[in-house]
Amino acid sequence: MIFVNSMSDLFHEGVPVTYIEKVARTMRLANWHTYQVLTKRSERLRELLCGPLRAAAKDAHIWWGVSVENRKYGLPRIADLQATPAAVRFLSVEPLLEDLGTLPLRGISWVIVGGESGPGARPMKEEWVLSVREQCKAAKVPFFFKQWGGVRKKAAGRTLRGRTHDSFPARVQNPTLPAPLRVNHALEIENAALVQLI
Repeated sequence: MIFVNSMSDLFHEGVPVTYIEKVARTMRLANWHTYQVLTKRSERLRELLCGPLRAAAKDAHIWWGVSVENRKYGLPRIADLQATPAAVRFLSVEPLLEDLGTLPLRGISWVIVGGESGPGARPMKEEWVLSVREQCKAAKVPFFFKQWGGVRKKAAGRTLRGRTHDSFPARVQNPTLPAPLRVNHALEIENAALVQLI
């Protein structure tokens, strides 16, 4: 599994659409991998998945997700994600900063929950996590509990009520292409990028 732009946001307003399209073409061609694409820019995600990235949205090996850290900013992103034609939609409820109330889980394929970590980490309450877990269970949505977080996240661990939660959506298993075809695909992508520059 490949976490695309794990330390940045592919849908940041400073990222050109042509670059995002190139990333999507690469993910579509290398379909023997599973990709996770996470953003806080849900409006731009919706716009592009309903437009030039529509074909990539429908590929089940590309998982599209939004961050849901709180009610004010996080919950509205879910509606944007649900408005896309994405085959696999996920929520990254990390860091979980407050009780989210009722989550709209229609069309959601996976929920990840975790606490904030590092210096100054804000605490996460067990009842918040349990609420999300129970909602996922009722909606039959796979639930993954990543960590409690905190200043010493390894010491805090990732068990919830004595067990780990490692559920994932079903993954597509596409065969890996032979090396010469993979090289040809890489050249196609690079050539397309060069044509756009001319």
